[in-house]
Amino acid sequence: MGNKVTRGDFEWVYTDQPHTERRKEILAKYPEIKCLMGPDPHLKWVVLAMVAAQLLVCHLVRDLAWKWVLFWAYAFGGCVNHSLTLAIHDISHNVAFGNRQAKWNRWFAVIANLPIGMPYSASFKKYHIDHHRYLGGNHLDVDIPTDFEGWFFCTPFRKFLWLILQPLFYVLRPLYVNPKPISRMEIYNALVQFSVDFLLYHMCGLKTVVYLLAGSVFCLGFHPISGHFIAEHYMFMKGHETYSYYGSLNLITFNVGYHTEHHDFPSIPGSRLPLVRQIASEYYDGLPQHQSWVQVLWDFIFNEELGPYSRIKRKCKLARAG
Repeated sequence: MGNKVTRGDFEWVYTDQPHTERRKEILAKYPEIKCLMGPDPHLKWVVLAMVAAQLLVCHLVRDLAWKWVLFWAYAFGGCVNHSLTLAIHDISHNVAFGNRQAKWNRWFAVIANLPIGMPYSASFKKYHIDHHRYLGGNHLDVDIPTDFEGWFFCTPFRKFLWLILQPLFYVLRPLYVNPKPISRMEIYNALVQFSVDFLLYHMCGLKTVVYLLAGSVFCLGFHPISGHFIAEHYMFMKGHETYSYYGSLNLITFNVGYHTEHHDFPSIPGSRLPLVRQIASEYYDGLPQHQSWVQVLWDFIFNEELGPYSRIKRKCKLARAG
């Protein structure tokens, strides 16, 4: 796709992210898009059904051989758990119950977190807001790889290894790049999560807990759905920092592929992002987009011009609350 990306450092820019200006232009031309903002009344029921399905599968896998536990963790549990992390992504924008019920959204994210096996939702929200406010911001956007990642994971094998280890980097990177105090909600998230893990272990045995945890590690590592991590912001075309994907995997990922639209309008639920593209099509149809997340992973590994350094970075001033 397009121009080659220079290796050896990030692409530094000294302009504001493009989403802010595009949002203003689109709302001025299509004010009806404001009607798409607000909670999605169906989201909570979809998430509850997914959580219930995973808990049912926990009962079904407890007597399987270990090889089948791991197989189903990758083939099924990983898909569901990855989808739940993307539900948590949506919920972090208060689209389950609305901005006026912020606490309901936070606690519901804890429920969505249960099959993932490790506390995740509260910490994700704490850092994800910065990802939108300071997209590409040096020392602020923890979605940006570290210099070590960019320098070391530069060969096909090392990039493949980096993709497998994505869950580890997403846990450790915030602690190194932009450490924040542990919040009360993170403590609640951990207490609820580990209590449910213990109950599952006590009632169904070790295999059920391994099924959930392995599914989360698999699905956030080298997995077809994980192509969206690379597709969203890695610079496949020089100068472009956000990309959308309009393929069928959006059906099981809460439309996370509509990523340009999401960054333009983060308060619009994923279920309504296709309407944004439909209404303001002239703003999106001409932008670079991906056709396949699997192809994204292949290109990322084997194209020597691509790697963890293939990101746009900018210096941002920290916004002060109030």
